[in-house]
Amino acid sequence: MNPVAFEVFGIAIRWYGILMATAMLMGSMVFIRLATKRGYHEDTLFDIILVVLIFSVLGARLYYVIFSWDYYGANPLQILNFRGGGMAIHGGVIGGLISGFFLARVKKVDFFELADYAAPGLILGQAIGRWGNFINGEAHGGPTDLPWGILVEGIRVHPTFLYESLWNLMIFGFLLVYMKRLKFKGEGFLLYGILYSVGRFFIEGLRTDSLMLGDFRVAQLISIATILLFSGLLVWMRKKGYKSRI
Repeated sequence: MNPVAFEVFGIAIRWYGILMATAMLMGSMVFIRLATKRGYHEDTLFDIILVVLIFSVLGARLYYVIFSWDYYGANPLQILNFRGGGMAIHGGVIGGLISGFFLARVKKVDFFELADYAAPGLILGQAIGRWGNFINGEAHGGPTDLPWGILVEGIRVHPTFLYESLWNLMIFGFLLVYMKRLKFKGEGFLLYGILYSVGRFFIEGLRTDSLMLGDFRVAQLISIATILLFSGLLVWMRKKGYKSRI
């Protein structure tokens, strides 16, 4: 499939960018719908979304650049070439969390509660965004004989983008159903982090283009750390009857 959807005044508009924009839009709509039901004003939510999305994109790019420094160190002008590709969801989540935390303090709103409302939209956006990898012919796995394998350069490989997209959609459905059963503020986001990381750990093991830290896949290390940290927080907060505060 041609990664370029169309051109505007000679500028190529890529499917990857269209899907990323769609992911951000759909995720934001879910977040707004959930938060407004709990009394949050749309103007406040739009302010938060604008800032968080900007820092999420910057975080996703910075994360990728840091763990691909062999290339970017030798080609520093490419660091700001966002159209050249190179984004990482873990960096995006980190950037969004940090900016969201400080913005919540400025707006005097409950960060942990908003994180719960953001989780379903975030995982839905990730499910949509993964299809951009399919169009670009990237983020796939190694060779396979499975009937659902896809052809990349004449070789049948694992469609890891599809595995993760389907896993993320299941998490999205679970979070929507579980939202009314949350025992404390922040629980929804912790569950998002744990469930996504479990799937990402195994799916990442199939990929052929992982960011590496020595002999280890960075995404798997981050997944393990997230599972351990978020699980510990989940247990501790449930025992303490944790109440949210800014």
